[in-house]
Amino acid sequence: MFHLFEKTQKGDVYIIAEMSANHAGKLENALEIVRQAAAAGADCVKIQTYTADTITIDCDTEPFRIHGGLWDGYKLYDLYREAGTPWEWQARIKQECEACGVDFLSTPFDFTAVDFLESIGCEAYKIASFELVDIPLIEKAASLGKPMIISCGMGSVQEIQEAVDACKRMGNEQIVLLKCCSEYPTPWDDMHLATIPDMAARFGVPVGLSDHSEGSLGAIVGVSLGACVVEKHVCLSRKIKNPDSEFSMEMPDFARMVTEIRAAQRIKGAVSYELSPNEKAQRHFRRSLFAVKDIKKGEPFTAENVRSIRPSDGLAPKYFRMLLSSRATRDLARGTPIGESDYE
Repeated sequence: MFHLFEKTQKGDVYIIAEMSANHAGKLENALEIVRQAAAAGADCVKIQTYTADTITIDCDTEPFRIHGGLWDGYKLYDLYREAGTPWEWQARIKQECEACGVDFLSTPFDFTAVDFLESIGCEAYKIASFELVDIPLIEKAASLGKPMIISCGMGSVQEIQEAVDACKRMGNEQIVLLKCCSEYPTPWDDMHLATIPDMAARFGVPVGLSDHSEGSLGAIVGVSLGACVVEKHVCLSRKIKNPDSEFSMEMPDFARMVTEIRAAQRIKGAVSYELSPNEKAQRHFRRSLFAVKDIKKGEPFTAENVRSIRPSDGLAPKYFRMLLSSRATRDLARGTPIGESDYE
């Protein structure tokens, strides 16, 4: 059972550890990422299902060359050949997820990847930001009736709506959108996480965050703004070089982020004007009206003999002006709270 909606409906944040290329070509690294992500408190480990041939073609012309950024100088085919997760590993990775008590998730990049993931029992599908505009792929995955998690990096309002509509056209309402900025790593000024609640209202579906920024602050802010899912790239060590290591989070930091997300979730809480039991006890130290000089019966109350001070045993301060037009009905010693029967 995929636990995304079970968790989010209870108000919990669903945390996805994205492996991506951080296995660095070794199955044991991939399995260890699963183990450590689970131990750190992840709800899910995600991989990607493609080959260089299913995501692009082996072509050396200019459109297939990367200029600038982390992957400067790469040919697309070579980058994806290096970064991909071998399909023959994926059932084993899924098995390790099950053994560690975390959900397994993958991003398919073409129809053959969807078919393959179905063959190994994948229970949900993630659509990457770059595939947001691949409506046939979204329809194919959505038609299977499983949860759809769609990253919206680079997406316009119209493009996001078209992806949502594609799922619904296939009879699939199990949609979560992820606010995302497709920069690696993402500068804070480009994140615009205030978009999260707007997306939820605009598209009528739960919204989370696919976070490519450094550290955990982006995730914490996202959760405080209503993100119900946080996806973060993780690695065993940035010293294990691969195409994604430079913007991935090492496991000790990921564990701290999980703890901070859970804390932020508790701090955010729900809309409430109720007092906690401890807060109720503090009401004793609110201000109220006290005699600050000895006052004789029949003597008028004045600004010199009555003050609003702590604690709260007397009349509320809002009655101060009314009291100034009254007289004492009994002798009041300095330090006596003024009650309802003490004025005429």
